[in-house]
Amino acid sequence: MRILSSLAAARLVVDALERAGVRDVVVAPGSRSAPLVYALAEAEADGRLTAYVRIDERVAGFTALGLALGSRSAVAVLTTSGTAVGNLMPAVMEANHSGTPLLVLSADRPEELRGTGANQTTLQMDLFGEHVRFATDVPAGVDPSSAVATALSAARGRLAGIPAGPAQVNLAFREPLTPALDGSGWESLGSRAARPQAAELGPTTAGAPGAFGAQDGPASETEGAGTGSAREPVMVRPAAARRTVVLAGHDAGPSAEYFARALGLPLLAEPSSNARFGPNAVGPYRLLLDHFGPGSPHAIERVVVFGRPTLSRPVSQLLARTDIERALYLPRPVAWFEAGRRPELVLTQWDQLIGFAGHGPAGWLDAWTDRAAEAEDALAAVLAAATPADGLTGPAVARAVWDRAHRDEGGNLMLGSSNPVRDADLAGRPVTAPPGPDGARLRVFANRGLAGIDGTIATATGIALGTGAPTRVLLGDLTFLHDSGALLVGTTERGADVQIIVLNDSGGGIFSVLEHGRLAEAPAYASAVERFFGTPHAVNLGALAAAYGWRHTLAGTPAELAAALAAPVLGRGIIEVTASRQGLRALHAQIRAAL
Repeated sequence: MRILSSLAAARLVVDALERAGVRDVVVAPGSRSAPLVYALAEAEADGRLTAYVRIDERVAGFTALGLALGSRSAVAVLTTSGTAVGNLMPAVMEANHSGTPLLVLSADRPEELRGTGANQTTLQMDLFGEHVRFATDVPAGVDPSSAVATALSAARGRLAGIPAGPAQVNLAFREPLTPALDGSGWESLGSRAARPQAAELGPTTAGAPGAFGAQDGPASETEGAGTGSAREPVMVRPAAARRTVVLAGHDAGPSAEYFARALGLPLLAEPSSNARFGPNAVGPYRLLLDHFGPGSPHAIERVVVFGRPTLSRPVSQLLARTDIERALYLPRPVAWFEAGRRPELVLTQWDQLIGFAGHGPAGWLDAWTDRAAEAEDALAAVLAAATPADGLTGPAVARAVWDRAHRDEGGNLMLGSSNPVRDADLAGRPVTAPPGPDGARLRVFANRGLAGIDGTIATATGIALGTGAPTRVLLGDLTFLHDSGALLVGTTERGADVQIIVLNDSGGGIFSVLEHGRLAEAPAYASAVERFFGTPHAVNLGALAAAYGWRHTLAGTPAELAAALAAPVLGRGIIEVTASRQGLRALHAQIRAAL
């Protein structure tokens, strides 16, 4: 068997990526991965792919995740050996649970150095365990082409019965790791002399049908279709009339809206479902569920679930009820579902779903939309009266950002985990027009695979790069600080139009509205809750923004926030919104009472 040099093997990796249609690779620099770096630099000079450099592997992983989400295509991330690979774990975990095709290319020491105490050498194979769809170790000197091709097929969900998700190819490289300066082992950057041309490499799979984003409608054909448009199938009105609601969770896609509209059913859509639009959408639905509970003349009889609902306890309680019938629409495998682990009836066919749901009886939809209109008025009144002297409230900020983002022409909105995505779920008013394909209208994103706060800025930056569209990010101060390393973009790197809106309440506000908030009111627990859950800080976000070269605007009133949001999203900017955690629990109690 022919033994390949590290440089030759690296070129074959890049050729395999190109052949499979991969166009974006995020690189975290290091020594052992140098052969692949030079091969990528050569390919980028030839215009064959685009590389992005991030010095922090965790940032690199989430940037690649965002690129995959934005472009609806598989994206690779490259690291050197040792702890560098371990730093990808959070992004790999999120990609696993969100079903995002992320290819990890981890450089490694050759076999003879493993287990010897050699520098930066550890067990990298199977490091990600069950979080990857496929993992393989390619020994030094061996052709890696087949391994890369198989890993990408697995990542795209093209292996039978396996949903899209991350995959790993662990590549061992022996020295020398760099090209020879005499030109004997490496051609000049920008030259394709003696390299296989596209026709010799075979057809690429760019734009080929895939399973990434598996919650769109029955006729979706694009990767990432969960946030794109769906071809609307002809629907025959079922004979049965039932008080059914359509629940659209994360990544449900526009098909959920079409289903609800065609059958005259209320639509309860989370912000990142990309189904929160149309005449049937109900805004503050989670606070209206009690009005349609047992004993009500308009009690819910059935629930149809699209996507993955993750945000609110009222919805979790609705899905846990045994007095109503529930169905989960799963037209294809998804990463977060394991057979037998959920109580809903699992339906895979569109016609089955129609028969289960039935059509809305007379007055059913009107009961919801009338109540929703009253609730929107009540919510607006509470928010208008609840602007404290020491800062804006989360729901008011979320409403302002949601409204402004939907008035823009195209673009993206990324919602941070914790309070911001829930504030948007409460206060984000449904819009008339659907999210369009290819960023023609706003696309809403959130890392709901595992709902972590890590990597939010990096993911949003990747989304902006992957779509080429302006991207707003609404997040809390702890989420911002957790990923502050993602503010660093090298001076030689391609820029993106990103606006970060930080709700700065100097700590973890979400715990105020959970059980911990009640304990915080008890003297015996107040200091412990504040220290361990509130995690107060006094970071100067303006100074941090300046250090990284981001514009910074401070907004403390509704007028200041509106003015800051009205500016076009160009380059890198941060809007810091001053807020307070004091009174947050009482505010939510007022909202519940008003609705």
